[in-house]
Amino acid sequence: MCKTNYEAITRASSFLEENNREKEVARYLLQHVLKKNYSELMMAMYEEISQDTFRTFWAYVEEHATGRPFQYIIGQETFYGRDFLVNENVLIPRPETEELIEDVKKRALKLFDANKTLQVADIGTGSGAIAISIKKEIPSTIVTATDISIEALQVAKENAQRLDAEIQFIQGDLLAPIANQKWDIILSNPPYIGQHEAESLSDTVIEYEPHLALFADEDGLQLYRKMAEKLPTMMNIPSFIGFEIGYEQGPAVQKMLQHAFPNAVVEVVKDINKKNRFVFCTINE
Repeated sequence: MCKTNYEAITRASSFLEENNREKEVARYLLQHVLKKNYSELMMAMYEEISQDTFRTFWAYVEEHATGRPFQYIIGQETFYGRDFLVNENVLIPRPETEELIEDVKKRALKLFDANKTLQVADIGTGSGAIAISIKKEIPSTIVTATDISIEALQVAKENAQRLDAEIQFIQGDLLAPIANQKWDIILSNPPYIGQHEAESLSDTVIEYEPHLALFADEDGLQLYRKMAEKLPTMMNIPSFIGFEIGYEQGPAVQKMLQHAFPNAVVEVVKDINKKNRFVFCTINE
């Protein structure tokens, strides 16, 4: 039995490493159990840990050692400075996607009049991380979010309520629920992993995250193609489209959007790790 928080983290870190998991997760789990942020935990490292607290903590550690993502264990993940509820019905928001929010803010400022109320759609919203972050960062926007999964939309709606973000949520496949309207910004981080790539994924992803939100046919490109075919009748002038992509999909997705919008500027943008991560299509005419 560990006597202090420090001993508990040290033991848990070693245990997770032995089970081929990231040792840093021990800290996140203990922060959650103790309801402390990072600074508070650091100051409490040598405080006594009760038996009940340690038992709860160790149960979480053992659960993560089996492969279950710690975000599902604690029920949340931080994205763009806000805590989002997550469960097995939605993908866990990734840090790379935060860069999409940054890019959208910059592009919106550059492309649109400052007083314009922008119509924004997030396709395949999942936990609502993109839609809610855009609404919070650019409050004047009118944001609509779609998802084919009713269960995912329930999570997104709860996140919007908790974070005080007014979003219209619509259940449906890709662009179908919003095709009768014109848009200033359309964003999507759709399923883009090809079925052949399944073996390369970690067990924490393949066994726990929703396959509906991970995989797409045509080597992961099917949903981009479907959207590119429909988007030309849906975009205002000016407007832009932003897709998150798999790092090998840049040229293919760029080609699809350039074909759909011959006069647009279509760019492949790298993430902080210098991997192709986004394709932006800016329509000015």
